[in-house]
Amino acid sequence: MPMNRRQFTQSLGAALGAGAALAPRLHAAPPAPPAPAAEARPILLDNNENPYGPSPAARAAITASEAIACRYADFTEPRMIERLAAFYQLPHNQIMLGCGSTEVLCCADRAFLAGGKSAIASRPTFEVVLTLAQAMQADPVTVPETADFRHDLPAMAAAVNANTGLVYVCNPNNPTGTIVTLAELRAFLDRVPARVPVLVDEAYYDFVDDPAYGTVAPWLSRYPNLIVARTFSKVYGMAGLRLGYALGSPGMIAALRRHKLPMNANQAALAAALACFNDRAHIADQRRRMFASRNWLYAELRRDRRRYIPSQGNFVMIDLATDVEPVVAAFRRRNILVGRKFPAMGNWLRITIGTPAEMRAFMAGLRAIVPARAA
Repeated sequence: MPMNRRQFTQSLGAALGAGAALAPRLHAAPPAPPAPAAEARPILLDNNENPYGPSPAARAAITASEAIACRYADFTEPRMIERLAAFYQLPHNQIMLGCGSTEVLCCADRAFLAGGKSAIASRPTFEVVLTLAQAMQADPVTVPETADFRHDLPAMAAAVNANTGLVYVCNPNNPTGTIVTLAELRAFLDRVPARVPVLVDEAYYDFVDDPAYGTVAPWLSRYPNLIVARTFSKVYGMAGLRLGYALGSPGMIAALRRHKLPMNANQAALAAALACFNDRAHIADQRRRMFASRNWLYAELRRDRRRYIPSQGNFVMIDLATDVEPVVAAFRRRNILVGRKFPAMGNWLRITIGTPAEMRAFMAGLRAIVPARAA
């Protein structure tokens, strides 16, 4: 009986299948080796990053920027400067973009510390200014913090002399999380000679809830030696994209620009920043999340009778009453990365405020590594 096309195809498939089953598997490929087990992603609580990342608008802008990733940011960069100029009510020549605010700090060192000048800063503080000063064979001068872990501004002003090239004020301060008030800063700036540049680093500005705090950006016309550094790395969640900026007098910004990296901002970072700059709803949401986790951490530390420094940043310093380095290593073995040792505070651990789950994991690790003090 003749077969139609479907019957023929089915018979042929069956015959081939049977033959394949009976034929020796002489040329079969060896089985693939088992895939290695994926290493668990570490909990990152060491660099004061925002664990929630960029806003939805910024993420969408990053994706859209793929279409212009092949182009230099010659047109996008001026748009960002225009946005900042409108917000701060400043001309364009009083604004410089940086590859993160870290580049702003590096440019300040190169601009003002040549010839063996000195840089004055608190001890401890964010070390970039002092580290680069040493590399430039300039003189890093550190002033011990006050008993309540704040910048000693009167002592810093007293340390200024004819060789001072730059004064650095980190406000809020990293790593202590403490602030100096607007009133204290005004008195300080009135004491520092106008010839000495003063760089106020406001990287953590958006996390402060102390009413005595404020930005010094409105004072640029009063203090032509003032430079303000800001970043998109913290509340905007863009640390990996690297975008910051400086505000200052035309003379200060011109001096910084001579040392900046050409084309130092990329399309993705600029697109994201343009999409989210001054997004008050996003900033409020990030503050709410961070405050909730920070307050939870405070409560747990008090329950354990642990000493800590109340912070105005997205990080907290905890007194371990022991050398911090073995504790950092023990956390690393638990796949949790925590802050490094600060020489001026060798028994204090800096911990970034993470998500609620990350903070619970941290506290469990802390209690296992450094047991709570007895009541």
